[in-house]
Amino acid sequence: MTLPDGRLDRGDGVELAWKKQRGHAPTVVFLPGFRSDMNGDKASALATFCAERDQACLRFDYSGHGTSGGRFDDGTIGQWSRDALAAIDYLSEGPLILVGSSMGGWIALLAALARKERIAALIGIAAAPDFTEALMWQALTPAQRYTLMREGILRVPSQYGDPTPITRALIEDGRNHLLMDRPIAIDCPVRLLHGQHDPDVPWETALRIAERVISQDVQVILVKDGDHRLSRPQDLALLRHTLARLLDT
Repeated sequence: MTLPDGRLDRGDGVELAWKKQRGHAPTVVFLPGFRSDMNGDKASALATFCAERDQACLRFDYSGHGTSGGRFDDGTIGQWSRDALAAIDYLSEGPLILVGSSMGGWIALLAALARKERIAALIGIAAAPDFTEALMWQALTPAQRYTLMREGILRVPSQYGDPTPITRALIEDGRNHLLMDRPIAIDCPVRLLHGQHDPDVPWETALRIAERVISQDVQVILVKDGDHRLSRPQDLALLRHTLARLLDT
């Protein structure tokens, strides 16, 4: 059964928008990417898949994303991780399968570390842990870094629409949540889907995550002609198939 959309006050007056469906455990939790939301193609496809299987499902928007409150420019990896944990803690119970897309893959890893006892499995879709450092900061020119540190924000062109705002807080807070420089103490089944034509997050990132995660049940699935979003019909079919196999086992 699909419940009405709701809003969760995370404790400081900022409300997080959410949608959930009751059903069998484990609850499938979708974590969107940077500047994305819970109504995208992957999130909607997962919700439909779960409804067809009578599977519990939860999706939500981080603060500053979608229809949640707050300003995007005030967001950081730490704050969006806390948003995810608030949604998980107040809106779900029992075991979880986390499905994280791009930045959501980083948030999923952080949430799995924080709630180890509840995580039954994790799926990363073009997962991008440490992207604020490895893909943003490292890509900036010295002049751009100077502007960012002096003014607190830098807007860089994006192929997906309006310029991407990068804040000093996003970069500095991101350094407090880096994962790829040490083993990642996650011991559940992990599946990593990544397109080899991804222009935003190198597909080799999936291999590095697989190496860092301590679980021995890790599979990397590369889509040779896949892009960053992995939202084509065949990509969504692969995602459904991957999730179905985890649920069936």
